[in-house]
Amino acid sequence: MTEQQLTIGSPHSQDYSYLAHGENGLPFQTAEHFTSPTGAAISLRHAVARGKPRAAIQINHGLAEHSARYIGFAKRLAAAGFHVYAHDHRGHGETTAPDAPRGMFSVRGGAAKVLADVAAVNTHIHRVHSDLPIVIFGHSMGGLITLSHILRHPETVDAAAIWNANFSAGAAGRLAQLILKAERMLLGSDVPSHILPKLTFRAWGRGIPNRRTDFDWLSRDPTEVDAYIADSHCGWDASVGMWLDVFDFVFYGARDGNFAKVRRDMPLHLVGGEKDPATDNGKAVAALVQRMQAMGFRNVTERIYPETRHESLNEINRDAITDDFIAWLNKIVEQSPRYPR
Repeated sequence: MTEQQLTIGSPHSQDYSYLAHGENGLPFQTAEHFTSPTGAAISLRHAVARGKPRAAIQINHGLAEHSARYIGFAKRLAAAGFHVYAHDHRGHGETTAPDAPRGMFSVRGGAAKVLADVAAVNTHIHRVHSDLPIVIFGHSMGGLITLSHILRHPETVDAAAIWNANFSAGAAGRLAQLILKAERMLLGSDVPSHILPKLTFRAWGRGIPNRRTDFDWLSRDPTEVDAYIADSHCGWDASVGMWLDVFDFVFYGARDGNFAKVRRDMPLHLVGGEKDPATDNGKAVAALVQRMQAMGFRNVTERIYPETRHESLNEINRDAITDDFIAWLNKIVEQSPRYPR
C-alpha cells in the first residue's frame, strides 16, 4: 500500500497514474491524503476494479467509525468490476484538520465543511474516472451526508444508496437540538455531549434482548461487534458540536422542498434493518421511501431485511445483502449514458 500527497487543483492533481498499480490482492490497493478546500487532509482509500470497470462507488461512513471498516464491502464490489473510494470524514479516522480534533467536524460550520470534503472527493473521482458512472453510498450518518450531497449537487452522481439512515427525528429531534444547545451554552461545543449518547447508542444497546455488550444493536455477529469495540477509532462519544451538525443533516433531508433539484428518475437504493433501533426498526427508512415516492421519484428500491440490526454490511447475512446491492448496481449503471459499452 502506498501513500500519496495530492492537492486538489494543483498541477499534480491531473496525474493519477499511480492509481493504476496494486494488483496485490489487497482490498484497498492505495491510500492517499489530499488537501480539501476546507483545509482538511483527507484520508482516502481506493479499491481497484477487477477486469473492465463498470462504475465508481463513493462511500460515506457513519458516526464514530471510519472508512477502513468497509474493506470487506470494497473487496466484493471491486471483484464485481467497481472502483471503490472511501474517505474518513473530518473528526474521524486518519483525516486531520486544524479545526477538527476527533469527535468534531469543525469549531464552526461543521456540516458545510463535511459536505465540501465530500464534494472534493467526488470531484477527485470524476477526474480519475471521467468515463464511468458514479454511485454515492452512505451508511447511517453517511446516509444523512449522502442525501445532503445529492440534494445540493445531483448532477455529480448517477445514482445513490442511502442505508440505515433516519430522517424522521420529528419532535424528538427538535428536543434533542434544544438539549444540545443548552449543553453548548453550559459546556461548549468541543466537549462530548453528556446526554445524547444516553438517548442514542446506550438506549439502543439497552433495547436489545439478552445483549452480550452495549453495542449488540450494531449486528447479530459477535465477531463484528467485538471488532468494533476493540477499534480505537470506533465508539467514541461525539462532541456537542458534532451532534448539532448531524441534526443539521437530518432536518435538511426531512424538508421536501430541498428535493427540487434532484431528477425524479435517479436510481435510489434504500436499506434498513427490521430490528435496527437507530431507524425505529426500519420504519424511518420506509418513511423516507414513502416521502420520495409521494414527491414523484419513480426509481426507488427499498429493502428492509428481516431480523437485521444497524450495520447491514456487518450482519450475519451480509453476503446476501451485498449480492442484492451488486445486482442493483449492475442493473442501474447500464442505464447511465456514461456506462462503458
